[in-house]
Amino acid sequence: MLFAEEAAATTSTYTSFDIYVLIFTVIIAIAVIRQLMSPKKNYFALGFAVISLLVFGLMDYVMITGW
Repeated sequence: MLFAEEAAATTSTYTSFDIYVLIFTVIIAIAVIRQLMSPKKNYFALGFAVISLLVFGLMDYVMITGW
């Protein structure tokens, strides 16, 4: 009985902004892949995109575990 009360007490933190964060993560991943496949690499852009992808990936993980 206590488990049912705890399950009912938890609320979802899902908002419509979460979809945008997931879309931005996919776009950043596409940019990293394109930069890696490019014959002439821009290492500053590649580093910035990889760090952004790591940050957004962490944000996605925290966001999804909160649902």
